[in-house]
Amino acid sequence: MRRIVVVAAVGATQTLAWGSSYYLPAILAEPVAEGLGLSRTMVFGVFSGSLLLSALLGPAVGRAIDNRGGRGVLVLSNVVLAAGLVLLAVAQGGIGLAVAWAALGAGMALGLYDAAFAALAGLYGRAARGPITGITLVAGFASTIGWPLSAFLVANWGWRGTCLTWAALHLLIGLPLNRFLIPRAPPPEHAVEPEGMIATASPRGAMAILAFVFAATWFVTGAMAAHMPRLLEIAGAGSTAAITAAALVGPAQVAARLVEFGALRWLHPLASARIAAAMHPVGAGILAVFGVPAIIVFALFHGAGNGLLTIAKGTLPLTIFGPVGYGLRNGILAAPARAAQAASPLIFGLLIDWLGVGALAVSSGMSIAALLALIGLRAEASPAALLSRV
Repeated sequence: MRRIVVVAAVGATQTLAWGSSYYLPAILAEPVAEGLGLSRTMVFGVFSGSLLLSALLGPAVGRAIDNRGGRGVLVLSNVVLAAGLVLLAVAQGGIGLAVAWAALGAGMALGLYDAAFAALAGLYGRAARGPITGITLVAGFASTIGWPLSAFLVANWGWRGTCLTWAALHLLIGLPLNRFLIPRAPPPEHAVEPEGMIATASPRGAMAILAFVFAATWFVTGAMAAHMPRLLEIAGAGSTAAITAAALVGPAQVAARLVEFGALRWLHPLASARIAAAMHPVGAGILAVFGVPAIIVFALFHGAGNGLLTIAKGTLPLTIFGPVGYGLRNGILAAPARAAQAASPLIFGLLIDWLGVGALAVSSGMSIAALLALIGLRAEASPAALLSRV
């Protein structure tokens, strides 16, 4: 199977998976809360619980991909996500909502980026950096496609019909793409360095450092996803201007990934990750100095940094540790990041209530701490790592 076909297929199914799970509450929370007689807070609380569940399941999913390849796991994700969406469509109260989002949490563990990255690492080894970047380019439009489509479906068929439609898309489009366009992975015992390539030892404490970096940066990502428009309004922007600026985060993510795919592909992934970690605090500093006129600059810097960090989350462990055991290792690294992301909307909301726009000092401090950790992480480029950039 040609690599471009695999990247296009996985990118398409990732767009579907993200749009029908992680990005779903932004549109459905209000009508679901009204339809079930629940508070919006409870709906988002159940969603946060599903993210925590996906974090707990991540290592087991990664181990399964290491042992058997990613195709079967990604196909299963379509089935589980479809089942979760059907359960959500027929939910009649809080218990039904919780059961549905538990299924969706399991589906997210099986089918979002971490699983897709592990599948590509199993197929291409260290050369998976390009395919990983490629699928993030395609799936970077998940919110751009998913939010308007969900809104259209809600307006025409209600939130229950929306869930059933997404479920049908998983079974009719996502499942066949994953089943027939993703090759079977080679046996795990064959997942070794190419002949003539010598892997270097990983830096001491690299796992702990990366776990901290991903948790800190994903906390900031989750906080901004939930609160950026409100934060910009507190900074003095009007409602329309704040929403317009926040909407630029998605295009900035995709633009940064295009740069990574082109100019930055020759850099060690550590260098890209350091640039990414610096962008949120730089944007926040510009906003602090220039005020409301700089809200677009802040949104663009944050979005670009977030776009690069998504790639770094897949490529840094691959480059530092190699492809053997990548799925399990990435699942372990993802667990604290997903937990931090799940907790960030509540915690950062409290910080905004207390500090106002000064809450950006906290998010910037976390990003700077991640940057310093990355600066302290040294990894020389081995011949195998250099090969992965070609």
